[in-house]
Amino acid sequence: MLDVSLGDKGEILAAQLLRKQKFVIVTKNYRCPIGEIDLIVSQGKVLYFIEVKTRSSTIFGRPAEAVNVAKQQKLRQLALYYIAEKKYDGAISFGVVEVLYSPDKNKPEVNFIPEAF
Repeated sequence: MLDVSLGDKGEILAAQLLRKQKFVIVTKNYRCPIGEIDLIVSQGKVLYFIEVKTRSSTIFGRPAEAVNVAKQQKLRQLALYYIAEKKYDGAISFGVVEVLYSPDKNKPEVNFIPEAF
């Protein structure tokens, strides 16, 4: 059986949660010369660029707190690259899905923060 990383598990759970909330997965792990976007999803006429942060504890804070100003700026640059490449001219938004695998809980905690920044 293949060993799946913590980050990969988080991205799988994030995609499942977003599908349940009626989002359409446009692409996973979009790569371009300047970096990667974990998930690009759509709902209605809005395209969402999603950063997934997965942690096994909150010792350094909530997973979403790792999406700092520098990471937000990088995601904006990546989104601009994607928009130009795909010639997309609709509405966009940025979201974060945080996944917390806490050893004292039976199942992971998964939270979607729409319009996170």
